[in-house]
Amino acid sequence: MSGAPFDLTLLPASAQVGADGSLSIGGVDLVALAAEHGTPLYVYDEGELRARCREYRDRFDGGVAYASKAFLCTAMARLVAEEGLDLDVATGGELHVARHAGFPAGRIVFHGNNKSVAELRAALAAGVGRIVVDSFDELDRLERCTREGGHAPARVLVRVTPGVEAHTHEYIETGAEDSKFGFGLLSGDASAAVARVVESDALVLAGLHCHIGSQVFRLDSFGAGVDRMVGLMLAIEQDTGVTIEELSVGGGLGVRYLASDEGPSIAQYAAALHEMLAKAQAAHGVRSRPRLTVEPGRSIAAPAGITLYTVGTIKEIPGVRTYVAVDGGMSDNLRPVTYGARYEAFLPARVRAPRDRVVTVAGKHCEQGDVLVRDAHLPADLAVGDVLATPVTGAYAHSMASNYNKVARPAVVFVRDGSARVVVRREGPEDLVRLDVG
Repeated sequence: MSGAPFDLTLLPASAQVGADGSLSIGGVDLVALAAEHGTPLYVYDEGELRARCREYRDRFDGGVAYASKAFLCTAMARLVAEEGLDLDVATGGELHVARHAGFPAGRIVFHGNNKSVAELRAALAAGVGRIVVDSFDELDRLERCTREGGHAPARVLVRVTPGVEAHTHEYIETGAEDSKFGFGLLSGDASAAVARVVESDALVLAGLHCHIGSQVFRLDSFGAGVDRMVGLMLAIEQDTGVTIEELSVGGGLGVRYLASDEGPSIAQYAAALHEMLAKAQAAHGVRSRPRLTVEPGRSIAAPAGITLYTVGTIKEIPGVRTYVAVDGGMSDNLRPVTYGARYEAFLPARVRAPRDRVVTVAGKHCEQGDVLVRDAHLPADLAVGDVLATPVTGAYAHSMASNYNKVARPAVVFVRDGSARVVVRREGPEDLVRLDVG
């Protein structure tokens, strides 16, 4: 709301405002943190990360795999392991980070719509717990790799595209019939893929998987997906006699990026999914009760993270707009320029100040579209040198960061109980030429 102070409910639960109006998270003052570690800086409330992991674990009886694509580094993989969650990886690189962190291979779920032979071999050699198969070509590769490597039959989840509208941005909608992911339900490919797995001596059917999209607020979208998956379960049981032991509905729960956003909590999401599964089973006459599993990423990482910048230029164009340029941009948060993601902005040094000035927070890159927050509300006394923060950046900021314009990627700091620790160091100039030859 124009003029109103920043809404503190967008911050982790540990957020506190001091007597001088400055903000601390995890007991650490954010302006002091920026002074010590520089900006841009990714800051994560470790206690918030752990609390969200635990809530998911408890509400789904341990049937949770953290979607590492949202945010992954060695420290995060270890945190997820310590909190008792499985880990969802989608590439050989994510698998490597997980194994480097010592994450138990049997608790890893390997995703991806185009897994290479090398990636499948690495997954089999590591002994990952489940492989989510995504195409008939992948089934060919996986069977061949399993046999050639002398491995035990691979436990697989068949990813199904249920043909469900997720009511989110088209770039992050994955359950519609026109999708690069999974086997189509309506086309009959899903049933054919299940039959092939059941008949294979190199594969074991561990269950079914579907994921309708990301940043989803409407729970009825999940309900439609669950109902169609239970219908498929019934058909499989009737056709093959095989009982589905696991039904993964993926991730996708949306989070509040703006004060005006409204969406379900983890508790509401969990209760709704369990109720949807029970209703779908009753409606379809399915007696078996599969283990319901989920793969949250954004709803664990996003609310726990915040990004700090330093204001470098304030450029007022009379009658048009005021640009506030910071020392980061699309290289550390690609979401706004990719699909119009929106954020709030505030000054942590005076977080309760009225925000009467409307500006556009822009990055430093050679693109007019390099905008982080359009029509941001900030205090009228905003000045060059101020530390500016964007909240709810814990997902898909660090993981999508780049070196565009040869900008070094920021450090990642975990804060908790009054202390801060660097878990990913800031890149330096030497990192920008480290891989160059000649």
